[in-house]
Amino acid sequence: MKAGGLSDSLIEYPCDFPIKVMGLSRQGFAQAVAEVVVRHDPEFSTASMQMRSSSGARYVSLTCTVRATSREQLDALYQELCDHPMVVMVL
Repeated sequence: MKAGGLSDSLIEYPCDFPIKVMGLSRQGFAQAVAEVVVRHDPEFSTASMQMRSSSGARYVSLTCTVRATSREQLDALYQELCDHPMVVMVL
């Protein structure tokens, strides 16, 4: 336990962890996101990605459920997604 009574992580690894990635609705967005996710979770199935368009269809959100094995893995995945030029936001 760390000071304040909280452990380093509230997540128990390994676990399935949903990540929502938002970007402009452009051709190749889903494929680009999938390529990044697979680098960090080689078992990730692109068929499991859920896609939703915004009400005006300008943006699209992708929910990718990855098999998280460590905080370092998730941090690296978030960082690479946030740095991608097609990505607007990662939750």
